[in-house]
Amino acid sequence: MGTDQSIQDKTRILITGALGQIGSELTMKLRERFGGENVVASDIKTDPKPEIRDSGPYTILDVTDPEGILAAVKKYGINTIYHMSAILSATGEKNPALAWKVNINGTRNILDAVRDLDLNRIFVPSSIAVFGPETPRDHTPQETILLPKTMYGITKVAGELLCDYYVKKFGVDVRGVRYPGIISHKTLPGGGTTDYAVEIFYAAVKNGHYHCFVKKDTVLPMMYMPDCLKATMDLMDAEYHNLKHHSSFNISGMSFSAGDLADEIRRLIPGFSCDFKPDFRQNIADTWPKSIDDTPAHEEWGWAPGYDLPRMAEEMISVLSQRLAEGTLGY
Repeated sequence: MGTDQSIQDKTRILITGALGQIGSELTMKLRERFGGENVVASDIKTDPKPEIRDSGPYTILDVTDPEGILAAVKKYGINTIYHMSAILSATGEKNPALAWKVNINGTRNILDAVRDLDLNRIFVPSSIAVFGPETPRDHTPQETILLPKTMYGITKVAGELLCDYYVKKFGVDVRGVRYPGIISHKTLPGGGTTDYAVEIFYAAVKNGHYHCFVKKDTVLPMMYMPDCLKATMDLMDAEYHNLKHHSSFNISGMSFSAGDLADEIRRLIPGFSCDFKPDFRQNIADTWPKSIDDTPAHEEWGWAPGYDLPRMAEEMISVLSQRLAEGTLGY
């Protein structure tokens, strides 16, 4: 499938989990491109942000309800789905049954709808949580050992395999990337192990100090939200015949330790301090890679990040400082 104007004009998108950290910004980006009326945001929440509510259609949708999914797709004439609904790592460890229900049953319901209604394509994100302590931690390759130790990781491995099954068995055009930690100044994270990489910026701007819940030398792959959105949309734009992989592309933005991040913020905000008091999330972080080899994404659809740590930190501090001055920082 191509990406010419005639196809774009016919695109009708449903986004699940549209009020989450990535979903909320992806919704606005897709509405800018395809028109607000052509991008339907959905979530289980009844109180969407004004910008989501006012810029296009919004519907309450539970991905564990297969009939509700079918009804929404038919009502809005949907032909493309971005399935962003998920229970994340830290929350999933507190409620593993819910993580399984949403991440596995919900994903299968979405895949069934795409198959049964013969929709164009679907994006189903995965995560670096698919890796485990047996995985090579430096430059983690595309094809490697997947032995996660969290329920979130387990559901993401199963999700990748399920998506690839639907590609091969039913011809469904499923695409997905393994997101690293995502950093954004617009939408707060929602219960992930890498949430500290967002919280630290807010704390630095508000009060000049942060209590970090992982060790100073903890190194994890991260990505700034503009790169996250670009990767998501670029993969969906790619020609299908160029893709050898489908639901599990490694993508990389940058890797740094929690201490490196604190030092970079201190460069921009002299006097900023940070102490490191690991909690249960440290055990999760210790099973994840330090850096990612994303060569297949480069080769198959031209992926390349635009942000490194200094550029990202400067933009985060600038935007959040401005919001603090305006009294709109929140958190």
